Amino acid sequence: MTRLRSEPIGAVDGRRASPVARDGVPEGLPDEMPDAGPPATPATEASPGPTSWPVFLGLAAVIAVADQATKLWLTSLLAPGQSVAVIGDLVRLVHSQNTGGLFGLLRGQALVFGLVSMVVIALIVVYHARTPGGRYLSITLGLLLGGAIGNLIDRLRLEYVVDFVDIGIGGLRWYTFNVADAAISFSLVLLVAAGIWPQVALRARRDG
Repeated sequence: MTRLRSEPIGAVDGRRASPVARDGVPEGLPDEMPDAGPPATPATEASPGPTSWPVFLGLAAVIAVADQATKLWLTSLLAPGQSVAVIGDLVRLVHSQNTGGLFGLLRGQALVFGLVSMVVIALIVVYHARTPGGRYLSITLGLLLGGAIGNLIDRLRLEYVVDFVDIGIGGLRWYTFNVADAAISFSLVLLVAAGIWPQVALRARRDG
């Protein structure tokens, strides 16, 4: 006579049910599950990273030296008020003495602009030290610092700034400017571009 073997209650399809301990917790399992840690958070947008002091100071020095060198060359070539055509009437070199600000604005305020330039230079350095902006910001502020230093040297040494690049058609001329002015203007364009399209600074960090 065949002996029938009884299965534990709850066995299905030949699988034995796990023994059940007190409070419905299967035997062999810990009473408490290990802590899985805090829930995962979505990845945050990459930051531009720290600024670069060598890039910042090196570029500022290059701009300041280039600005002073071109001014010394120009003043040795032309007397005040003289001009020479480079590309016909479209681009000319002139020896202009600017007692005002950028592009000759607010003339007769050389001392005031000299003091303002000192404050601006200090603010540029402090801003670079405290603001994470990556190499993009270092390049931008390096251009701005070099231009400010170049024009400040003129104001302290000559009490005016030497401008010499004259662009225009006939009587319609742009403001006469120099290397320092060009560097300042380009840095402002970079600042505006980063403000409108923040990904520009991030892409510059990845490419750099």
